[in-house]
Amino acid sequence: MTNCVYILTSRKNGTLYIGVTNDIARRIYEHKNGLADGFTKKYNVHRLVYVESFQDIRDAIMREKHIKKWNRAWKIELIESTNPDWNDLYNEIN
Repeated sequence: MTNCVYILTSRKNGTLYIGVTNDIARRIYEHKNGLADGFTKKYNVHRLVYVESFQDIRDAIMREKHIKKWNRAWKIELIESTNPDWNDLYNEIN
């Protein structure tokens, strides 16, 4: 996977973070190890629960912006449509 939109959480039904990257394994590693200052470090949001890949980074950025506008219930539905148990997907992408 290269260009990806991803969702991190602190725990099931916890705080959500939506991001975009061109290197998902590196970026999640940064979140998990506190190398990414900001929201995810402050609120301990590092469980990868959703990933969607794109060929073009511009499409990934558009999708990220779109999802960020959704209400929380829709975001939870999106996560649970592919990951109903909210498992950490980091090992699957690494």
